[in-house]
Amino acid sequence: MDNFTFYSPTYFVFGRGTENEAGRYVKRFGGTKVLLHYGGGSVVRSGLLDRVKDSLDQEGIAHVELGGVKPNPRSGLVYEGIELCRKEKVDFILAVGGGSTIDSSKAIAVGVPYEGDFWDFFAGKAEVEEALPVASVLTIAAAGSEGSWGAVITNEDGMYKRPYNCEKMRPVFAIMNPELTMTLPPYQTASGCTDIMAHVFERYFTNTKDVEITDRLCEGILKTIIKELPKVLEDPNDYEARANIMWAGTLAHNDICGVGREQDWASHNLEHELSALYDCAHGAGLAVMFPAWMTYVMHHDIPRFAQFAVRVWGCEMDYDHPEETAREGIARTKAFFHSVGMPTSFAELGAREEDIPKLLETLQIEGRTEGFFMKLGPKECEEVYRLACR
Repeated sequence: MDNFTFYSPTYFVFGRGTENEAGRYVKRFGGTKVLLHYGGGSVVRSGLLDRVKDSLDQEGIAHVELGGVKPNPRSGLVYEGIELCRKEKVDFILAVGGGSTIDSSKAIAVGVPYEGDFWDFFAGKAEVEEALPVASVLTIAAAGSEGSWGAVITNEDGMYKRPYNCEKMRPVFAIMNPELTMTLPPYQTASGCTDIMAHVFERYFTNTKDVEITDRLCEGILKTIIKELPKVLEDPNDYEARANIMWAGTLAHNDICGVGREQDWASHNLEHELSALYDCAHGAGLAVMFPAWMTYVMHHDIPRFAQFAVRVWGCEMDYDHPEETAREGIARTKAFFHSVGMPTSFAELGAREEDIPKLLETLQIEGRTEGFFMKLGPKECEEVYRLACR
């Protein structure tokens, strides 16, 4: 296990009806004027936004609103939010929604006190020195942004996505009521769970040796999703299954599973260009990319892929031909994605093989590599994209 530091200060408020406590926690964490940031009409139609506003009113906390967050959150709305916060002297941002809304809120939070362009952070030109506090009322188990230090934003000038990590973006609190996820369409639920699994994969496939504790944590989260996702697709109102999935989403990405081990992240970065170009759901893109990446890199560490197959999928170990066990684990991963309604190829996603040069261009891979488990240069990234077409 490698040396590490781990800091996860988010205060989690979990359970039924907890959205009604939002005002109390905003007050506890020092907010006096709040930007309520959200996406489309679902939080309005469901009455969730009104419940959150009522809770703020009960605490005497002023608030302004900015809706319109889309999946794969856009830079244009971030600029609008920064301007609004400065104009209204907002001192706290409350995201009501899923990962896209939280990521957009984080980008606004670091942009408000910064004199330059917030994109400087995502372009690697500057580091955050201060930020407004961010919190969330979570409506989908997926990105884990409610407990993570990262955000991903799509730059509309070129339509490409970039991530940025900064401890000052980690939410100060997260309200998590599994009931709020019960009205999600099956596709969105499955896409969110795929994202959760992908966050674990990025940590599980590592070159670091002797990481049994985090291996077992990763495997437990994966097995939880494999067990609980079919339950909620059959019965969307299964509270206990929803609760297990929601907490799994947080644990998958607050980095408790990633400490002390090298992580990869090539598949996420390859997928970002898919969702930026085609505006597909991030989880759906990951369902296409991960089996392709696994197939390409498997021979880098056959024992780890065989371990994954045995421990996560219950495959029988073929000691004479461990590569066959490894392949079976990959095949079962792809089959599971397909069974829950996820695409597993470019064609099913709506992507086109002829667009691969464009994907590589926006990935900006020339002269560098992606990932750490097995470093991928331009030719290797192209081959992973082509494997995803099959």
